[in-house]
Amino acid sequence: MKSTLIKYKLVFKFIITFVAVYSFLTLAYNQYLTLSDGSMYYPDYLTNLVAKQTQILLDSVGYSSEVVPHPNELSMKIILNGKFVATIVEGCNAVSIIILFLSFIVAFSGRLKTTLLYALAGSIIIYAFNLVRIVVLSIGLYHYPWRREMLHTVIFPLLIYGTVFLLWMIWVNRFSKSSDHA
Repeated sequence: MKSTLIKYKLVFKFIITFVAVYSFLTLAYNQYLTLSDGSMYYPDYLTNLVAKQTQILLDSVGYSSEVVPHPNELSMKIILNGKFVATIVEGCNAVSIIILFLSFIVAFSGRLKTTLLYALAGSIIIYAFNLVRIVVLSIGLYHYPWRREMLHTVIFPLLIYGTVFLLWMIWVNRFSKSSDHA
C-alpha cells in the first residue's frame, strides 16, 4: 500500500487539491446565491449581468433585444425582435465552468504569479466566450427554433467545454510545474 501511495503521490495530490478547491469554491458560490435575495438584481447579480451584457451584444450586431425578468422562474427572458427565444438561468453565467477551470489550474499549479495570471486570463476568456455563446445561441434560436435541442444541449456545451479543455491543455503543456523541465 505504501509503495502505491509513493508511486502515485502526484496523482493523489492532484485529486485531493482539485476536490478541495472545487468544494471550497462551490460552497462559496452557493453561499453567494443563498445570500442573493434578488431584490436589487434578479435573479442574482452575475446572472443579471450576463443577461444585460447579452442584450448589449445582441443590439450591437443589429438585433432589437430586450432582457426582462421571467415572471414564473428565477431567470431572465431574452426577447429578440419581439420574439421570446430563450431564458438565462443561473447556470448560464459561466461561474460553475470557471470554478471547474480554476480547480484544475490550482491542482496542477505552476509558479504562483503565473498561476494567478493564467487563472484570471482563463476566467475572462471563459466568461467572454460564454457571452458570445449565449448571443449566437439566441440568434440561432431566433432563426432556427426547430434546432433548439441540438444547439442548446450538444453544440454549445461542446464549444464551451472544449474551450476549457483547450485552456487546460495549454496550461499543462506550457505553464504548470510539470512543464518546467522543458
